[in-house]
Amino acid sequence: MSGTRETHHFQAEVKQLLDLMIHSLYSNKEIFLRELISNASDAADKLRFEAATDDALYEGDADLHVFIDVDKDARTITVRDNGIGMSREEVIENIGTIARSGTREFFQQLSGDQEKDAHLIGQFGVGFYSAFLVADRVTLTTRRAGLTPEHGVRWESRGDGEYSLETVRREARGTEIVLHLRQDADEFLDPWRLRSIIHKYADHIPFPIRMKSASGDKKDVETVNQASALWTRPKSELKQEDYVNFYKHIAHDFDEPLRYLHQKLEGKYEYTLLLYLPRHAPFDLWHADAKHGVKLYVRRVFIMEANEDLLPRYLRFVRGVMDSSDLPLNVSREILQQSPAMEAMKKGATKRVLGLIEEMAGNRDSDDYRTFWQAFGNCLKEGIIEDAANRERIAKLLRFASTRCDEQTVSLEDYVQRMVKGQDTIYYITADSLAAAKHSPHLEAFREKGIEVLLLHDRIDEWWTAHLNEFEGKKLQSIAKGELDLSSIGEPSDTDKAQRERNRKDIEPAIQRLKEALGERVKDVRISERLTESPACLVSDQFDISTNMERILRQAGQEVPAVKPILEINPDHELVKRLARMRTKEKINDYALILFDQAVLAEGALPEDPAGFVKRINALLSA
Repeated sequence: MSGTRETHHFQAEVKQLLDLMIHSLYSNKEIFLRELISNASDAADKLRFEAATDDALYEGDADLHVFIDVDKDARTITVRDNGIGMSREEVIENIGTIARSGTREFFQQLSGDQEKDAHLIGQFGVGFYSAFLVADRVTLTTRRAGLTPEHGVRWESRGDGEYSLETVRREARGTEIVLHLRQDADEFLDPWRLRSIIHKYADHIPFPIRMKSASGDKKDVETVNQASALWTRPKSELKQEDYVNFYKHIAHDFDEPLRYLHQKLEGKYEYTLLLYLPRHAPFDLWHADAKHGVKLYVRRVFIMEANEDLLPRYLRFVRGVMDSSDLPLNVSREILQQSPAMEAMKKGATKRVLGLIEEMAGNRDSDDYRTFWQAFGNCLKEGIIEDAANRERIAKLLRFASTRCDEQTVSLEDYVQRMVKGQDTIYYITADSLAAAKHSPHLEAFREKGIEVLLLHDRIDEWWTAHLNEFEGKKLQSIAKGELDLSSIGEPSDTDKAQRERNRKDIEPAIQRLKEALGERVKDVRISERLTESPACLVSDQFDISTNMERILRQAGQEVPAVKPILEINPDHELVKRLARMRTKEKINDYALILFDQAVLAEGALPEDPAGFVKRINALLSA
């Protein structure tokens, strides 16, 4: 039986991807077999999971496997599995289009750099298209388990922008992919070459990968791989290469992981962990609807992909598997969320992942933690907010830039060890860029006294700092909020004290004039303990949101109640002294607005009336 043959056009992104697969990955063509075997293994996993509640899906054949055949005369390689298979709708969805969130962002990140693009393509999970690395025509025939033979589907394409679909009769469930090889792909017609690729990339696949016997007898079939779940094998049997290849299989990553963890835990609940820390962040790490997490198995039977209940969300970058001996095979998401065994697994896995990160952070001779922090540092900052039980451990893993170091390598422990005499507070400033933080006028008094300040310039810094009040008994304080008292740190000379006190008295008239001139723009005007060079700065009240937070929320389109800043003035600055001596109201108002708008600019924002600000500055310069 055969249905009408239909021709369809690929989604625009698929055409672009096919071109990248052929050109960007051309130097590593052998990965096509790894990707096709990986997909076949996933199909077998899914069938075994669905058959746990519906044994009829096996259709009398529970021997799940992958078969690979080479026909030198026809110049074809066939990859066949008896897994779950696909319906017509699933073929269109999975092969003809890319129906994943973040597609546009994915293609925007492709740069033309072969190595980087290969990494992204792997992350995107579109390994089927790698068949076109070696084939100029690909034929896929499939039938979903549970459907009748009349519901078979044949898909075919030359990778040129079109594909055909046809309904066919297919007795066997599962999927068969026939690759018609290009003229430059002769090496893959050698069965020994294919065996070496299988040993290299797919030895860990928990289903048999079979080929015709090397003896030459066409009736003899032999299993080429180990065909056992890697995480169930003793660590003494496994090599570094085994762990790396398994990671590349489950993470669709072309790079090696930074670290991995393989443990079997026994106690009230028994489970096995094989978890990895990737080297790079996936392109959709920050997409709210993206699915991240580890695979859940129950007694080696695949249960759930990207399970987000096995680790807290801030550890969503972790890849790997967790295999439980204490959950039912027909477990549902609702049961998982209420299961004491799941809660124990989550707690135990979190503890060990943090331990793995701590071990990496403690190795000062390696650049691995710097790589990790650049990719996932903001995720750990989420942990400060979400995971109160592990907040102290996570705090030790945080890294920052500071007034002593532009790179994000300063830990809170480093900071505490470098505190100056009399200092008992960890000081930080938040801004929308490192440059804005580094050049903030709020830092002036701290530089004068040699006090280090952490420079926080990621958006999430405004949130996590509200949840971490202290570290090792030292209070954390923003230098741009509340009143500041540095009197206990370093003592100025008696002459300096006397001069500053005289200046304070002299500029008292300026405070009142600024309050009158600025009116509702400010909550208060006061003398600053922060400034030594700049004439003025804006400060948030102790329990108000910061000006940086207000700006972030407004940029996100959120309604933010108006928060009036406090204007602090430097009693030693000539502009402030001049304002105190003025008598003309118009001039006083102009000076007051100039001081205020300068303070706004120093915060990284624009004055409310930029043209008016320029006009007043020009008048001041020409006076």
